[in-house]
Amino acid sequence: MKKIIITGGAGFIGSHVVRRFVKTYPQYQIINLDKLTYAGNLANLKDIENEPNYRFVKGDIVDLAYINNLFEQEQPDAVIHLAAESHVDRSITNPLEFVMTNVVGTVNLLNAAKNIWKGNYEGKRFYHVSTDEVYGTLGETDMFTETTAYDPHSPYSASKASSDHFVRAYHDTYGLPAVISNCSNNYGSFHFPEKLIPLAINNIKQQKPVPVYGKGENVRDWLWVEDHARAIDVIFHKAAIGTTYNIGGHNEWKNIDLIKLLCTILDKKLGREEGESAKLITYVTDRAGHDLRYAIDATKLKAELGWEPSITFEEGLEKTVDWYLANEGWLNDVTSGHYQEYYSEQYNNR
Repeated sequence: MKKIIITGGAGFIGSHVVRRFVKTYPQYQIINLDKLTYAGNLANLKDIENEPNYRFVKGDIVDLAYINNLFEQEQPDAVIHLAAESHVDRSITNPLEFVMTNVVGTVNLLNAAKNIWKGNYEGKRFYHVSTDEVYGTLGETDMFTETTAYDPHSPYSASKASSDHFVRAYHDTYGLPAVISNCSNNYGSFHFPEKLIPLAINNIKQQKPVPVYGKGENVRDWLWVEDHARAIDVIFHKAAIGTTYNIGGHNEWKNIDLIKLLCTILDKKLGREEGESAKLITYVTDRAGHDLRYAIDATKLKAELGWEPSITFEEGLEKTVDWYLANEGWLNDVTSGHYQEYYSEQYNNR
């Protein structure tokens, strides 16, 4: 039985990856390691929490002694590393927190894996999940490829770029069996409501102002989170050691056009007059160091491993809106912070 530690498995993307691996591979033992910060929520995994091949452990990847002890006890065959501070605005306010989690935490995991595997890397794998933001910003027509030079512009993207470099360095220096993927913006169910799409859905539903940075001209490539989880599955099982793959949706949208589409969808679903929700759009001062455009070229992933997105953006967005409207309890629990009070009592702040 293969044992896999998935870090950040209670978060948005991580919970989808955990669920996919638990359900698809009953012969694997999946250990979900999460600190349960504001973005980690075990309610994301209610449907699989009692599966025999799943276990949750609460821990901080920055805690070196804890990580070393966990790896020594569990002796995992593989790591899928998603745990990260990921909100750009928060990184501008508190960059050191991002250095600690995204850089130091990653190095702690690399060292722990190296120490228990002791150079015997047969059947072992360290999969580091990263972001397209490490590449910086683009002009109007070019795209990020796996060979695009790194050019991070925010403390968040700089911390992720650094973690990518450390993963490659451990592969090159120690032979650690590592692979990396860099993904475009994700959307879908269980997304923490400070991010653009769930924030807009929630505010539109409550008829609150929908903030848009600058003029809304920033362009992002959007990928349905379940397609990302499927790509991680494919890369984990099929990618050659030492390789990197870009994961993208082939799906570029200006922020303002995306918000207007959401307004149109929600007007229909909430029985409002067409154009009513668009009146909530409120332009706010642009974010410092705000990259204008991201676009991922996922040609390599399709050509070598056969992956491509399974649904259109319009279909995925419709599913996402339906999920948030049907799961008001989850959304209210997250926005009120009640779930964090529960964790504080349940885990006694450890």
